[in-house]
Amino acid sequence: MSLKHYLHPPAVAAGFAAVLIGYSSSAVIVFQAARAAGASPEQIGSWMMALGIGMGLTTLGLSWRYKMPIITAWSTPGAALLATSLQGISLPEAIGAFIFSAILITLSGLSGWFERIMDRIPLPIAGAMLAGVLFQFGVDAFIALESRFGLVLAMFAVYLAAKKLIPHYTILIVLAVGFLLCLFQGLLDFSGFTMALNPPQYVKPEFS
Repeated sequence: MSLKHYLHPPAVAAGFAAVLIGYSSSAVIVFQAARAAGASPEQIGSWMMALGIGMGLTTLGLSWRYKMPIITAWSTPGAALLATSLQGISLPEAIGAFIFSAILITLSGLSGWFERIMDRIPLPIAGAMLAGVLFQFGVDAFIALESRFGLVLAMFAVYLAAKKLIPHYTILIVLAVGFLLCLFQGLLDFSGFTMALNPPQYVKPEFS
């Protein structure tokens, strides 16, 4: 089966939305974790580039190998924990902690420990845990109504209409409408936005 068969518009739109939302929503937490470890702007840029290349190659390789959508990503809860616990730890030591964590995660996957543990957790409890993580995001949407009532209401209306008429492109349409509304209302500030390609920087890990 040719590659063209898989690259039809709904699949491309779904993949783009997954990467855009999954990457951008957690990038701030990764930035905070890097700053907490004392990384310079150049090192943070190198870090994000390594993450992007690593996740891109593994996602492409695993999806191609198993013929199913597989996305590899950083651990957002792990990054959030690091952002608050890396104070007083040098960047080389933080990288050493990341490497050790990666070894433990790999061993858990290869040994089947994680799968056996997850099988013991009832689905209702797992669903409740996920709901607890996402609950605040839902609440924040209603909190935003206090200051941006028109914006939130318009995006919600577009979501309902797109979900009914063209469900494959719902998220992209909502994102586009939200971006345009913010642009017209002057809510976007690009004054501090710059683009630069920094060469990768090697930092020798330390284990303590």
